[in-house]
Amino acid sequence: MPPTPPAQLIDSFDRRISYLRLSVTDRCDFRCQYCMAETMEFLPRAGVLTIEELIRTARLFTELGVRKIRVTGGEPLIRRGVDELFAGLGELPGLETLALTTNGSQLAKQATHLRDAGVSSVNISLDSLSPSRFHAITRIGHLDAVIRGIEAAITVGLKRIRLNAVILNGVNRDETLSLTRFAIDKNIHIAFIEEMPLGHVNVGGKALAYVSSDDIKAELEQHFELQALSSRADAGPSRDFRIAGTRTEVGFISPHSHNFCSQCNRLRISAEGRLLMCLGNEESIDLRDLLRSGYSDEDIKTFIIDSLSIKPERHIFDRPNEPQIVRFMNATGG
Repeated sequence: MPPTPPAQLIDSFDRRISYLRLSVTDRCDFRCQYCMAETMEFLPRAGVLTIEELIRTARLFTELGVRKIRVTGGEPLIRRGVDELFAGLGELPGLETLALTTNGSQLAKQATHLRDAGVSSVNISLDSLSPSRFHAITRIGHLDAVIRGIEAAITVGLKRIRLNAVILNGVNRDETLSLTRFAIDKNIHIAFIEEMPLGHVNVGGKALAYVSSDDIKAELEQHFELQALSSRADAGPSRDFRIAGTRTEVGFISPHSHNFCSQCNRLRISAEGRLLMCLGNEESIDLRDLLRSGYSDEDIKTFIIDSLSIKPERHIFDRPNEPQIVRFMNATGG
């Protein structure tokens, strides 16, 4: 009799889950205006999943068919024990891609360790090349530290490096071209992300004004030839283009203007262990309670499989200035 095939994560809309975004902390050394309030209350340390719980959780998901894990935050590289975490994740059988999203502030110190642990892809948030503007957007961040982090990631040979930029009217709308040219000069990639209405955040008392991907793409096409790329299995929601004559790809992640939910292949785990079914909805289960209540691996995997019945068909970001949920992005996992 042939062996029973392993259980797979398939939701009610026949979408196969192969990608997990694992938040390891809600804390950050920046206070980016579109992500966090200026004054934040963070989770107590006992409320955050331990390194051992994070590795166990990741192993259970790989046993259920997850092939890509992206470590997120907050800022994951400020998490105590993060070297141990990446070492453990890098040893998981069946994991094909270990990725990181970071603000870059700690990357200069950590790049070698990350490469050696098996990290092959890193996304680095960069919304401005002006030191003063960067400081204003992040409230407390310093551009030179991030630039050093980008250079370190390039130097140690991380395979795929991408800048993530959130472009906002009245904030950094005039930097689309300079950010793209910076990526071209560094032979790395860039993605422009429409601002997502999570939490009540504003700039100078005014609601953030997102810029559509179509507007940014139209601007870039006045200066570059963009060659559409076929979707990679691990590309997620990004619509990617090669900039002709360069090694740089530009992506557009468009939760407002180009809904990508029909192809959703991901789940998120927040730092306190909530298994979030969707970025833009509140449906979740409490994995932390399961991990700390003595349930077996097989019991927890059954809970995870059953939980997919509540994964919604799509998010709804039709009212950009009126978030449907009030948790900030740092609490969700970027």
